[in-house]
Amino acid sequence: MAASQKVIISCAVTGSVHTPSMSPYLPLTPDEIATDAVAAAEAGAAILHLHARNPEDGSPTPDPDVYMQFLPRIKQQSDAVVNITTGGGLGMTLDERLAGPLRASPEMCSMNMGSMNFGLFPILDKMKEFKYEWERKHLEMTRDFIFRNTFKDIEQLFKRLGEDHGTRFEFECYDVGHLYNLAHFVDRGIVKPPFFVQTIFGILGGIGAEHKNLLHMREIANGLFGDDYQWSILAAGKHQLSFCTMGAIMGGNVRVGLEDSLYAGKGKLAKSNAEQVTIIRSIVENLSMEIATPTEAREMLALKGGDMVKF
Repeated sequence: MAASQKVIISCAVTGSVHTPSMSPYLPLTPDEIATDAVAAAEAGAAILHLHARNPEDGSPTPDPDVYMQFLPRIKQQSDAVVNITTGGGLGMTLDERLAGPLRASPEMCSMNMGSMNFGLFPILDKMKEFKYEWERKHLEMTRDFIFRNTFKDIEQLFKRLGEDHGTRFEFECYDVGHLYNLAHFVDRGIVKPPFFVQTIFGILGGIGAEHKNLLHMREIANGLFGDDYQWSILAAGKHQLSFCTMGAIMGGNVRVGLEDSLYAGKGKLAKSNAEQVTIIRSIVENLSMEIATPTEAREMLALKGGDMVKF
């Protein structure tokens, strides 16, 4: 990515990591997800990364019918690129994880580039009371859980979503080995440029949130992919803004959102996704860079266009 190129802001609206007891501002119902996503787009997010939640208790759900309660509203009220998760929620099967995307046929989906431990259980040391019983179980199960993304799983995603639907991907790389897994598919001719590489820092089981690791991931990605990729950065929790700022200075795109962090500064819960988008937009623009519009993001990532989706 050229230093003069506009910066794509992605916003991960709700995710499947945080639970209702962690923040009263986490959008859970279809109405809340739609409202928060549209506001994030209005604040400057060109891409909206979306998960679905059970409206009864806020638990992650793969149900396509729930997705269809908010996806059309987002499309009607904004021009943002809709990027649907294929990671789903921890413990979902691959077919469950693909149910929503296959129904919606979006412009973009996330794709996790390797199996890994995905540890959320340390949160239990900080929280003792939960609104719903599933929350405690959700966190505890990650002590003995492998987030499965085998080479066969990844090949299925390329076939079922990429070839059959024309969907392109946000390649989520939680560690250096995931970059090499992506390079394997590039070498096989399965991944065609330009591709969108999301490097992720601070998840227990992935690469740590140290700034030297951001430099290392960028160096490895440059060596593997040259000018054929768009680089983006996200970091968990308190590391979100510092890593995004450093990545933007280095020529990267950025991702914020309540999936990745619940905060808008030290000790201050973000009241919306739009609040986080506004903060990172201000940082980017104060660094004399411009943010990309959804139309510009589509061109940069060679997406099929919002008129080609099924919602």
